[in-house]
Amino acid sequence: MKRKWNIIKKSPAEIEAMKEAGRVSAKVLREVGSRIEPGISTLELDHMCEMLIRLEGGIPAFKGLYGFPGSICASVNDAIVHGIPSADVILQEGDIISIDTGATVDGWVGDNAWTFPVGAISAEKQALLDVTEECMWAGLDAMREGNRLNDIGKAVQGIAEAHGYGVVREYVGHGIGRVMHEDPNVPNYYIKHENTPLEVGMVFAIEPMINLGTHKTRLGDDGWIVYTADGLPSAHFEKMVAITENGPIILTTEPDHKRPVND
Repeated sequence: MKRKWNIIKKSPAEIEAMKEAGRVSAKVLREVGSRIEPGISTLELDHMCEMLIRLEGGIPAFKGLYGFPGSICASVNDAIVHGIPSADVILQEGDIISIDTGATVDGWVGDNAWTFPVGAISAEKQALLDVTEECMWAGLDAMREGNRLNDIGKAVQGIAEAHGYGVVREYVGHGIGRVMHEDPNVPNYYIKHENTPLEVGMVFAIEPMINLGTHKTRLGDDGWIVYTADGLPSAHFEKMVAITENGPIILTTEPDHKRPVND
């Protein structure tokens, strides 16, 4: 059954205002990512993130959201999303970690994620990261006036499944603005009835979550962290994108950094 979405479109001035929340979110994600190394705990990364967001004049958008205790979601290896930062989770050589974070600035929310290697990783994990990032860029490119909402998921799914990977169903991208989660849901797989026209002024968080094995998931005992059902690794990449008359523009970016990774 087709759901009717209440999509809040943004004016050009509002999209311009959202860029600052996006800039802070992207800068902090990049800087936290640059400090990832074997031996560091995810709680240390969380503390860094909160400090950096506040130094930039923002408020951690995740902290307290639905009761979540951290400023980042830190999801390692077979964890897909929503990992709570912990002093007991120590990164090891060969791990991969998804860092999902965001900042609220002047009432606007920024949201982005990246999956980082911890030291040297296997070729299998690197391929998963490369393909998931490619899926994200394909989803972003599909987010333009004249397309439909399900064109985003179709683009992501096509690339992921061509490589034999599973596309997570239960967790999806979303609209974003004055609050973190606005309509619509943005699935990373094709749903025929999700054919809402994409229009100028829409702002979405595009975030493929791609598994090395099955698309199936399981919820951890803490009620937050989500794992792959088969224990194989997962990757997660996300950017916040606005549709403009000149096509899609990425809001979670910095002037000198197209992508939040080390140069």
